[in-house]
Amino acid sequence: MIPLKGSLLSKEKKLEILNNIFGRYYKSGQEYLFSCPKCQHHKPKLSVNIEKNKFKCWICDLKGNSIKRLVRHYGSFLDKEAWNILSGVVFLPEDFEESIFSDLEEKIEEITIDLPEEFISLANNNLPLSSIDARKYLFSRGITKADILRHKIGYCKDGHYGGRIIVPSFNNNGDTNYFIARTYKNDFRPYINPNISKDLIWNELYIDWENDLTLVEGVFDLFKTDNAVPLLGSSLMEDSKLFQEIIRRDTSVYLALDPDAETKAYRLIKNLLLYDIEIHKINVSGYDDVGEMTYDEFMIRKNKATLINSETYIENIWRK
Repeated sequence: MIPLKGSLLSKEKKLEILNNIFGRYYKSGQEYLFSCPKCQHHKPKLSVNIEKNKFKCWICDLKGNSIKRLVRHYGSFLDKEAWNILSGVVFLPEDFEESIFSDLEEKIEEITIDLPEEFISLANNNLPLSSIDARKYLFSRGITKADILRHKIGYCKDGHYGGRIIVPSFNNNGDTNYFIARTYKNDFRPYINPNISKDLIWNELYIDWENDLTLVEGVFDLFKTDNAVPLLGSSLMEDSKLFQEIIRRDTSVYLALDPDAETKAYRLIKNLLLYDIEIHKINVSGYDDVGEMTYDEFMIRKNKATLINSETYIENIWRK
């Protein structure tokens, strides 16, 4: 069930807990400045606004929209319990991570895959004439040369994946763990993908778990944002590798699913809220998917994303 909003913590009690975790502080306007636990700058640069429930370090840009996340990350078990009792919000038990992830390495089978034999990289300088149609298709989707280089995009002229753009994914070791094969010749089958499990973390090698993570549906949505992962669909199961890693890392999430996946989006939001993940919902209305937007348009919408908590979740559900 979604954690219920309990009695409000008094400002004094909040400061008492924060003082216990981060040490001495001083007040500047409506904000309280503490030593940052991440960059450990010699001056107190971690600004906490209790009224707005936000924090930000002016040196390393550690930031968030829930002070509770600071307590959970850096506080002792007693600090968390104190916050729990005073706020009426249930924290996960101290051994949660150990109990959930203790056998994770044994459970996760690292699957790798070879790219098609006919794969031709578009990241090379000297490209064959057969690459013209593939490049035209990519440029028509707003994908730039920089995107091609960054995502190691290629194509296949012949073979099982002939006439298809190939976008590979790399695991944490730099090995290929999946790829999508999208037609650029109007084949009646838009995608022909490998017959292996999609329970993976797309391009895990490049993810910065310390910053906001954007979740989108498809691989072509990736090119319109930063630090993003495609779900390869519109669902994310709680026992999936990506979901578990988000929980383990306590990464804040921006969700940008297609407008026709609203029900699935709120189901995912509900599951993430159960683990107290900070989550924002991006408005994608007016487009079929993120891939139709420009990068600038998507970032504007991301900056206007709605922070979802247990209270606003219920409000949004009632509007449906």
